[in-house]
Amino acid sequence: MFFKACDEIMFISVTTLISYLNKDSFIFLMGKIVGVLSLKGGVGKTSSVVSLGSCLSDLGKKVLLVDCNFSAPNLGMHLNIINPEKTLHHVFERNVHISEAIHDLDKFHVIPSMIFKEPKINPLKLKDHLRSIKNKYDIILLDSSPALNDETLAVMLAADELLIVTTPDYPTLSMTLKAVKNARERGLKIIGLILNKVYGKKFELSIAEIERTVDVPVLAVIPHDINAIKAVSSLQPWSDRKPNAKGVVEYRKLAHVLVGEKYTSNKIKNIINRITPARQEINREIFYTSVFG
Repeated sequence: MFFKACDEIMFISVTTLISYLNKDSFIFLMGKIVGVLSLKGGVGKTSSVVSLGSCLSDLGKKVLLVDCNFSAPNLGMHLNIINPEKTLHHVFERNVHISEAIHDLDKFHVIPSMIFKEPKINPLKLKDHLRSIKNKYDIILLDSSPALNDETLAVMLAADELLIVTTPDYPTLSMTLKAVKNARERGLKIIGLILNKVYGKKFELSIAEIERTVDVPVLAVIPHDINAIKAVSSLQPWSDRKPNAKGVVEYRKLAHVLVGEKYTSNKIKNIINRITPARQEINREIFYTSVFG
């Protein structure tokens, strides 16, 4: 029934995803670290970290967000942490233990980085610093630098799995392909793509084109929404501001599948979607089945 609901292109996508996923290759235990990458700025990587972290927290998970963009950090700014006294930079300078740099925002925890000073540090020590707190959380999201540098490499090496944020245009696609290539050369596990800022226009790259190019499944499609930008201006998660927005629902569905929980809704629209599922819905279903059985 599931495959019959898919057109020929979708069928190819599903079979590709089945072969791509390896049940033994993914970690879904306490203390999972997920690196969120993009080698191009402006795609909404940090906003995705905040939105996904917020949705994971709504599921009752203990979540930590870490700003690993050492040279140009802004995760804290998204959450009204403007000039923190203790940051990840201080941890690397060995001025404080990493547990002292954690900021409790009630909904989730955050380790910001220093905005107004750039001390000389070795980003590749990130994995060592995270080791002592890893098992205190259900999931840790690492917000990486939007460039291929030691900061991004540190996130790659510290993470158990990777999510890559992209947008449906050629410049971003080229950088996404580069990120995927670098991760695979190091034998790292890529969960999938978050396709962000989608206008639904014909001039945009399709999901099929993106998946064929990078050979990685799209697990969430986030439509362009002015409220996502307003949420940044209000220094709060988009999911708190507009919990029923289409993009927020996509993050929520992704959060569910990452922790092995089924997303359910009684809305008629969701019943219709199960009859004629969107491509990312199929990918999430196959991902869930492949990993959780």
